[in-house]
Amino acid sequence: MIDLYFWTTPNGYKPLILLEESQTPYRLRPVNISIGEQFAPEFLKISPNNRMPAIVDHEPADGGEPVSLFESGAILWYLAERAGRFIPSGLRGRKTALEWLMWQMGGLGPMLGQNHHFAHYAPQKLPYAIERYVKESQRLYGVLERRLEGRAFIADEYSVADMAAYPWCLLWHRQGIEIDEFPNIKRWLAAIEARPAVMRAYALGKNLNAVPTVTEAAKSVLFGQGRR
Repeated sequence: MIDLYFWTTPNGYKPLILLEESQTPYRLRPVNISIGEQFAPEFLKISPNNRMPAIVDHEPADGGEPVSLFESGAILWYLAERAGRFIPSGLRGRKTALEWLMWQMGGLGPMLGQNHHFAHYAPQKLPYAIERYVKESQRLYGVLERRLEGRAFIADEYSVADMAAYPWCLLWHRQGIEIDEFPNIKRWLAAIEARPAVMRAYALGKNLNAVPTVTEAAKSVLFGQGRR
């Protein structure tokens, strides 16, 4: 049994999609980041960076004590190896899935996150910052568009690389992206969106957080963090 500490963010949906795809038994443990539940001591024990998602595997492969993980990319890779699915076989297939997973973790996610912040949440509209991150988002979409030329999925077969990138690209309409300029990504998004497991994951999220509005009070929790 897996405990998934989850909220309705792009990073939160990544492991939820994989758990639904693999039909791994899990319990959903909501962590409402808008009211500061990510700072609870019991959550910080498994996610010291006070970010979700995080998981606890109560039945690890070695039969030992429960295993906890934080960081969505690490969680995806762990769950995929545990399930024996969604990592391509062979040296080259594993290499490709891993490098594109790291591309999402190190580039696509952080840059689109800054795009969201300066376009939608920052108290002052800073034209330079907005332009900077919109252009970088467009560049990254271009990288993914070229990668998807002539292939159905990022690593050829459906994998953790797709599960990592999809929840972020699904929000293209908030990122200054004209999706018709990226036909390969548009096709890829539609294919993943139609998967029953993905539908179930997003339905669960919608039932949990039907109106994901970031209030002024929530902004002070999400964006006002310092050393302590």
